[in-house]
Amino acid sequence: MTIRYVSTRGQAPELDFEDVLLAGLASDGGLYVPTYLPKFDAEKLRAMQTMSYPDLAYEIVSPFIGDCINEADLRAILKDTYSSFRHPAVAPLVQLEHNQWVLELFQGPTLAFKDFALQLLGRLLDYVLARRGEKVVIMGATSGDTGSAAIEGCKRCDNIDIFILHPHERVSDVQRRQMTTVIAPNIHNIAIKGNFDDCQAMVKTSFVAEPFLPDGRRLVAVNSINWARIMAQIVYYFYSGLALGRIDRPTSFSVPTGNFGDIFAGYLAKQMGLPIEKLVIATNRNDVLHRVLTEGVYAKLSLEASLSPSMDITVSSNFERLLFDLADRDGDVLRGWMETFAEGDLTLSNEALEKAKALFDSDRSSDEETCAEIAAVWRKQGYLVDPHTAIGTKAARVCQQDSDAAMVTLATAHPAKFPSAIDAAGIDAQAQLPAHLADLFEREEAFDVLPNDLAEVHQFMVANCRA
Repeated sequence: MTIRYVSTRGQAPELDFEDVLLAGLASDGGLYVPTYLPKFDAEKLRAMQTMSYPDLAYEIVSPFIGDCINEADLRAILKDTYSSFRHPAVAPLVQLEHNQWVLELFQGPTLAFKDFALQLLGRLLDYVLARRGEKVVIMGATSGDTGSAAIEGCKRCDNIDIFILHPHERVSDVQRRQMTTVIAPNIHNIAIKGNFDDCQAMVKTSFVAEPFLPDGRRLVAVNSINWARIMAQIVYYFYSGLALGRIDRPTSFSVPTGNFGDIFAGYLAKQMGLPIEKLVIATNRNDVLHRVLTEGVYAKLSLEASLSPSMDITVSSNFERLLFDLADRDGDVLRGWMETFAEGDLTLSNEALEKAKALFDSDRSSDEETCAEIAAVWRKQGYLVDPHTAIGTKAARVCQQDSDAAMVTLATAHPAKFPSAIDAAGIDAQAQLPAHLADLFEREEAFDVLPNDLAEVHQFMVANCRA
């Protein structure tokens, strides 16, 4: 049986993987989700324990792709994708203390977990577009890491023009330079005079607005609204759980997250058969997801800049995918909820809230708590974590309590990307950029600053699309 994809809002056409890859956001404004999930039993999990990361990725993602890409080509794409990662394990585990682990997801070319999905996404797009003879325009919003990973993953493709929006002066210098120092005629970095939510809203609106690109050019999403990104992130949950030998006993995961995509992948891994006890949502002061679980209200508050800028988000776009399941996959119900949320706050029903609480735990950290955690991990373990990972390790400790399940914190970024947070922690430590980025601050930059105006952004994109 072939997996197909439906919109959470129930009014867009059902698609296969290839069309979902190119669609991103559904035409009704919803997000695509698979009609069913593949399942892996204990026997299959044992067989998967000894697999390399690319081979395990094939087992996980191939059911979602179906016959859109043949086995030999897909295996070659996966092998090529993860050969660019610095560590031979691709996603190595580091033990901090008894039953506390860190999963290093920053071994890719841009030093962030986004590489796992976006290096693959770029290669999938390259493959599909070359076969179809199409040219597309990528439009993405970034709070810091998505943009550089998307540019790195897609820069080689002649069939793509890339436009990445980031909030002006609200990402770290390393994050900005990783995007703006890749100089190529098909790459355009746009600094928006606003915050990340403004950038993300522009992207979402562009996918449901009247077509504005020349020659009927297709608009493609690289944000985690694109299903292929969620699909790729499921793999490292299986990889780490299996590496710890956790087949008969569950593993718990603490996930620094703002947009909910990374932890939603963990939720799917659990549905697919990986023994998971607890999924911990770790947030900063922009704690929209923590408030949902503790208060039962999905509400937009003013965004506050923090030392963990990749999580400075007040509208968690992937939360809609979970809400769809909480609504028993009823598109009409979900559409009503999202209409309510668009007008103000969404109060979950007691039934939906209890379902969510059974699946997730949560914790929030202030900047002061984040700095204290960076310092504590350095002092106790001699291990340097970035501010997002620190929020995760604190949440892991707070939420693990008396459980004997192994707790894995997803280390979502390399500490060298956030020197100001390391300095603020007041410790005698400094993370060095890896060799391939050692000269980052000497490279030429190129980006355009635009007002928080969608019409001007569209005009810029039209003017800069290659013929």
